[in-house]
Amino acid sequence: MKKLLFLMIFIFITSVLFAKININTATKEELMSLKGLGEKKAEAIIERREKKPFDSIEELLEIKGIGKRFLEKNKDNICVGSDC
Repeated sequence: MKKLLFLMIFIFITSVLFAKININTATKEELMSLKGLGEKKAEAIIERREKKPFDSIEELLEIKGIGKRFLEKNKDNICVGSDC
């Protein structure tokens, strides 16, 4: 019984720690947890998605100050739509 409980807790914690951030639904704080993303860029992402939701993570390149290096660092931690 203790082993099963431990396993369930472990699975829950790892799923939370390694969950991808959906750039179309994430809070400003969640976006700011990404490597190299500060408050202004997080706000810019939110502003952009309110006008038109992102169809792919590559569309982040349309945000001033976000480049290919940011995408490379964070590609495993971000998602949109059915990728999440």
